Amino acid sequence: MNGLESLYQELILDHSKRPHGKGLAPEAAADAAHSQRVATSFQRNPICGDEITLRVRLSDDGTIVEEVTWDGAGCSISQASASMLAALIEEEERMPRAEASVLVEGFREALRSRGEIALDEEVFGDAAALSGVSKFTARVKCAMLAWVAFEDAVARA
Repeated sequence: MNGLESLYQELILDHSKRPHGKGLAPEAAADAAHSQRVATSFQRNPICGDEITLRVRLSDDGTIVEEVTWDGAGCSISQASASMLAALIEEEERMPRAEASVLVEGFREALRSRGEIALDEEVFGDAAALSGVSKFTARVKCAMLAWVAFEDAVARA
């Protein structure tokens, strides 16, 4: 294993042990005057049993992703991927919904590329560590689980 693969493996393990955004935020907005759009999506990988419940909070006009929280159980890849997604949204603070959709599509394309497309660390942050997963088709669903839940929750909100 080269140094970069080792670093990526450490990032995945770190995110699975100390996850960002884990713990579902309440569905109702604390301030009733603020009518934010909140939606939840549950996704399960029937092959390995990984589960993710992800909740998004959008701005009242639905154009900004304000928060991503999640809960789940499964392998270190699925849990780390959810953590990395939450951290990525958190870093942006208020990510435009259109930008979030482009991010999900780029992630999906890279993970389906069988190692041909690497995730750009400048764009995907720690989630770039999941690039190597694309070489293992059985693990792609694990890494995609939270991203599919995110996409579904945003569509529902």
